[in-house]
Amino acid sequence: MSLLLVLLTLTAALSPLLTFGTLWQVKEWRIDRLREHFRSEGLFLQTFGFLKPLILLLALPALLHQWVPYDTWTTGILSLLTILTVIRLAVNRQPRPVWTAKALSLVSGAAFFVLLTALLMLLLPAEYLPALAAIPLLAPLALLLSWILFLPIDLLLKRRIMRSARRARDRHDHLIVIGITGSVGKTTTKELLQNLLKDQGAVATPAYVNSEIGVARWITRTLSGTSVPKILIVEMGAYCSGEIRRLCNITRPLIGIITFIGSQHIALFRSQEKLLAAKAELFDALPPEGAGIVNGDSPFAERLREHVRCRTVTVGTGGPADMEAFDIEETATGLRFRVGNTMITTPLHGTHNVTNILLAMAAAEVLGLKRPEIARRLPSFRPPEHTFSVRTIGMVTLLDDTHNASHASFKASIGWAKAQPAEEKVLLTSGLIELGEEEDRVHAQLGVEAVGVFSRVIFSHPRHARSFARGYGKPVEILSKKTLPVLPGSLFVCVGRIPEETVRRLLPKSSP
Repeated sequence: MSLLLVLLTLTAALSPLLTFGTLWQVKEWRIDRLREHFRSEGLFLQTFGFLKPLILLLALPALLHQWVPYDTWTTGILSLLTILTVIRLAVNRQPRPVWTAKALSLVSGAAFFVLLTALLMLLLPAEYLPALAAIPLLAPLALLLSWILFLPIDLLLKRRIMRSARRARDRHDHLIVIGITGSVGKTTTKELLQNLLKDQGAVATPAYVNSEIGVARWITRTLSGTSVPKILIVEMGAYCSGEIRRLCNITRPLIGIITFIGSQHIALFRSQEKLLAAKAELFDALPPEGAGIVNGDSPFAERLREHVRCRTVTVGTGGPADMEAFDIEETATGLRFRVGNTMITTPLHGTHNVTNILLAMAAAEVLGLKRPEIARRLPSFRPPEHTFSVRTIGMVTLLDDTHNASHASFKASIGWAKAQPAEEKVLLTSGLIELGEEEDRVHAQLGVEAVGVFSRVIFSHPRHARSFARGYGKPVEILSKKTLPVLPGSLFVCVGRIPEETVRRLLPKSSP
């Protein structure tokens, strides 16, 4: 019986452990991002659902009135929880982490703590036996303990990886490094710049690689081969002060680009001032012979310029700048505008992307590429997947901005949809994350922007939906199994972290 109870406890704890681990991995195993997520979204239902806690709640009277023996009650409850876990695994409804070495270590450590706790509780008197049924609800605490104990090893490994990357970079003094950061637009600007400089031997960080460890590992791999690129384009993300400075210590950028300073991730920085200072660490690191490229349309452009101790290039669409776009036009095939006497066309959509194009152009010109050649190369650019990309699927026009939407890109999506001729326009969104106290205000404002644009608005999360609906002036749909697909001929705008299978499920049945 004892062995059976231990196995049942461990299996019942598996589901909340995997769910919590999957979520935390998405947050890059960062406690600050996890804390902000639970502040915004809530912990309990996301991790446990409602069925398992309901089973425990309904079974409590039988325990309190001792209608059944302690061991029978405990075995019955753990058996039910185990069956639910097995079913979720069997029908592939159980979230699972990507099994990296870190994920495997942390989850295995947490499973060991669950096992150890169950064994220790069996040593207690029989009246304590029902407490085993509560262990599955405490599985996230076991993962947290595993993370705490693994932290010193994690920090040691991190320092080793960073030192290795720094040594690899130091072996190539003539390497040109371009650093790109900002609240939004980093990935698009990076991809644009790589498209412009690929014939000059430029390579860029891969998709989703912009953290300290991710960039450090990529630097080591890229610079350890026999063929070393001449130019590295490095996307730099940050969730707290000092992260970009440490990235710059490794990469030693010659050119720095700050795309835009907005409110994305402001909840992690706690203030706009700290967010701005963290992004400006890129400009602080530039050498006297370098160049800092500033988005003049950003409300903090002048304050960012104060951090540049070298050549400064400003770009913009709304006032005097070193490189300014005129006659901006959104066409069926992309953007078209004029810079000086040169016409620029790209397959990139969304007028908010004009400044991203200008930033890439400015960096290319700093490195000697002539403007006519830039104009010739831009039409061959292919937008990053899931980043304000427009494509046709069957009879539906899809705007896919599900990579990492921001307040600015959300507004741009609404503005783009408003200008399109489709009669039926549908918005599918998860809302925006890590906005802190601005969360409700921002979603309500986006609701106001969407008035008269969309015939249907579908939210994957009810919390954000309530705020949006206040501004929108009417109820919005909450995504469920009963949500109807969009109609053929519709414009389907998808913004925020929406799984691709969810997008495809809402396409007309005739669509691939």
